[in-house]
Amino acid sequence: MNDPHLSNDAACAFDMHALVSYLEHDPTPMIVLDPGYRILAANAAYRRVFGATGRSHVGRKCHQVSHHYELPCDQAGEHCPMKQALTQRSPDRVLHIHFTPRGPEHVDVELRPIFDAHGEVVAFVERLETVKNASALPTSDGLVGRSPAFNSALLALQRVASSMLPVLLLGESGTGKELFARALHEASDRAHGPFVVVDCSGFTDTLFESELFGYEKGAFTGAHTRKPGLVEMAMGGTLFLDEIGDVPISMQVKLLRLIESGTFRRVGGLETLHADFRLVSATHRPLRRMVEDGQFRQDLYYRLSAFPIPLPAVRERRDDIALLVDSILERIRGVRHARVGRNGSTISVAPAARALLAAYPWPGNVRELRNVLERACLLTDDGVIRAEHLPDEIGGAPARATSTHDASTAPLCPPYSDAELAAFAAVFGGTRKQLAEQLGLSERTLYRRLANASVTPPQSGS
Repeated sequence: MNDPHLSNDAACAFDMHALVSYLEHDPTPMIVLDPGYRILAANAAYRRVFGATGRSHVGRKCHQVSHHYELPCDQAGEHCPMKQALTQRSPDRVLHIHFTPRGPEHVDVELRPIFDAHGEVVAFVERLETVKNASALPTSDGLVGRSPAFNSALLALQRVASSMLPVLLLGESGTGKELFARALHEASDRAHGPFVVVDCSGFTDTLFESELFGYEKGAFTGAHTRKPGLVEMAMGGTLFLDEIGDVPISMQVKLLRLIESGTFRRVGGLETLHADFRLVSATHRPLRRMVEDGQFRQDLYYRLSAFPIPLPAVRERRDDIALLVDSILERIRGVRHARVGRNGSTISVAPAARALLAAYPWPGNVRELRNVLERACLLTDDGVIRAEHLPDEIGGAPARATSTHDASTAPLCPPYSDAELAAFAAVFGGTRKQLAEQLGLSERTLYRRLANASVTPPQSGS
């Protein structure tokens, strides 16, 4: 490991050089930190993945390298794993957005304290793993987001991905449950296998059974050949049961038997077949209430919900709206390119339209946002989406606030320029948390934006 700045006082507290030697050849990026946030050493994997060309991170503070903050994460509105590990005297894990040579990326961070002979914490080992199935920048496919609510769901996904526990994705319609399910599949040990989607809504009892389990030739009128079911197609991969709350009550017992025994029979067949899939389910329905009302089997519910992951609505991740807008526009351009065989024209969004998009509550979530942008793209002639291209219910939202408003009292609507944020911060008399709430931003986002604008953020507080 690269440790030219390793101090003698840090090294004498424990056998640093033995630790350095042990970590150097580990394939996972790792660094060693002192309790003052200073990077003491970095292994080869870290230098390769996170190292800046021509500049060593050793000797610098971890929050300066990862976040470009001058203060520790917890003082910038973020969860600080070092603070938690020091307080609890045990490992702590968090998902952060880190600056890397490739730009901002989601990084799964696990921090473990190192104790000396007297039980005092003398250093920490931090393990970092970039998350490949989500992007912190606009992208034409996959999951995209940076908000705390999005990161919380993404961290839960990372924790359960390597296991075989059934996962239940809970969220409103349009929150991207299938994208999360696919990301879970791609992060699992079954990523090489198939990802099979079963839309459980609208199936009759007979159709659901034949689609899921398949059928033998002659099983019913029209069954001229044997047909494998979706369970067979998911062998070695992931079976995603979308809208599981819509499964007919009469079929729920057969689904329960499949999950519990790992076996099934084709419709009209006698042969018992063995299933081999990772189960992921999703619903927007209140399954607990349905269990109480007798509309959903309690035993099936407990089987499906071994690891529930709530997915945030768009109104709960307003920091991500601009990112979602740019990502959806990239996807629209990609579809146009595939259809016409050439690059589609660039589409941009005027500031006033962006403000309206950010202020709207989006009851239909990402699906509604995508539909609105697709419609607006058809209405614009010069490639610029303006307020008049948005539906009336969005165009009627409060107009964007300007820097002439009184930042201490006015309800404001993002997005803002750095100059506007600086102006608000200059006249605001409250804490950073209060200012963030006033602006409709997370405290972390506010701190980062003001720091990037070379403005000293207000003090944190409740």
